Amino acid sequence: MAKKFVVVGTGWVAGEYLKAIHNSPQAEVHGIVSRSREHAKSRLTELGIDARVYESYEQAVRDSNVDAVVLCSTPDVRAEQVISAAQHGKHIVIEKPLTMDRKSLADMAQALEQHPVTTVASFVLRWNPAFETIKALIDDDALGRVFMAQIDYWHHIGPHYGQYSWSSKKALGGSSILSAGCHAVDAVRYFAGDVTEVTAYSCSTWSHSEYEFDPNAIAIMKLANGGVAKVSSSLECKTTYKFNIHLLGEKGSIMNNHLFSHKLPGQTDYATIPTILPDSGDVSHHPFVHEINDFLDALNAQKKTRCDFFDAYKSMEVSFAIDESIATGKTVVLAPN
Repeated sequence: MAKKFVVVGTGWVAGEYLKAIHNSPQAEVHGIVSRSREHAKSRLTELGIDARVYESYEQAVRDSNVDAVVLCSTPDVRAEQVISAAQHGKHIVIEKPLTMDRKSLADMAQALEQHPVTTVASFVLRWNPAFETIKALIDDDALGRVFMAQIDYWHHIGPHYGQYSWSSKKALGGSSILSAGCHAVDAVRYFAGDVTEVTAYSCSTWSHSEYEFDPNAIAIMKLANGGVAKVSSSLECKTTYKFNIHLLGEKGSIMNNHLFSHKLPGQTDYATIPTILPDSGDVSHHPFVHEINDFLDALNAQKKTRCDFFDAYKSMEVSFAIDESIATGKTVVLAPN
């Protein structure tokens, strides 16, 4: 039987989830949560979806017909929505950042421990083809221990993006890392393992910047495996969207989709792997369909998703540590996992 979903929100990301769910034979869009019934109905009609409109989130989570909720709401309310969904036994798709502060993150974790449900956190690049290729190479020992990882998130998120009106504000955007750079933080953990220590810096771009926080940040990190890593995040930059992945391992190296490895004897230069990169511009570089399919498979098999809440929790801890280091000017040591 198809799982019944409610999507919270009507923006671009919500639209991508609505399409992914509607097009899956294992799922059904049961409803959408919006304060504007007219706008929500218009959005559903535009997508060719017939579904209920809930005017409040609580209505949706109390509905016994609903199996799962997709939280595309602003991050300031995600914690209370996750807690309520867990208490009502709803499985949860959570957009990033999971929340805006450590206390809310801990409250979410406590609720999910007390009321276990299946979760997936939308560090959506984990389902990107280049990410999948790199992870497979790492798992096959093509790189050996990754002792240096450098990941960059460079994306001019200005007034030409709808989210700019709220994500540029401290209350809802939070920081360069929370707003977007957390994708790069998660990539470091995914490819090189956990982080134990962080030192970070930030700067503004222009004197007339409308960002309420420094839109550019760099963090240097120590890894649990003894290696080091660097993350940079820039939201006001004169460049097309770039997500650089540079990994140095004891047995090989990766530069985006270029591989140099002991698995290829006699190699004289990097081999190019034709794949869809995170910054390719192809819709598959933000593979919501694959994320939803993973979530549905996990529901049916009663297993974890590729990035469940508790895995994403660790990436959020590193993100908060970066912001703490920027604010205090001090190195931040993370508690052992």
